[in-house]
Amino acid sequence: MNKKFLFFGMTSILISFAIPETNAQTPIRTLQQNQGLTISGVIRSVVGNEFILDDGTGQVIVDAGPRWWHQINVNPGEQVTVVGEYDDDDFDAFKITRSDGTVIDIRSPGGPPPWAGQRGKGRR
Repeated sequence: MNKKFLFFGMTSILISFAIPETNAQTPIRTLQQNQGLTISGVIRSVVGNEFILDDGTGQVIVDAGPRWWHQINVNPGEQVTVVGEYDDDDFDAFKITRSDGTVIDIRSPGGPPPWAGQRGKGRR
């Protein structure tokens, strides 16, 4: 009797590990409502519309789009908060907020950036 009990007990334990756990489902309507990730830190260096942001735990290159589209004019030593997405080894900015609350809008999240396929035309 003990062997049968042990066999069925072990079988039920093994079956419970074999059944995959279900994850919470994301509603389709919220897929494009992602406002991106938010990072904050101090700008260490600037080249064009790209800058290195340091939060004390690491550094990342922030890409604020091409200069011919618009110029962001940020400076080393400036504290900023950036909303965007991490993509291709850099952080693509959607918006940058300066320490005084001034917001630099770069682009809206989701879809291609507004300058895609527009090289040299600039912002209108």
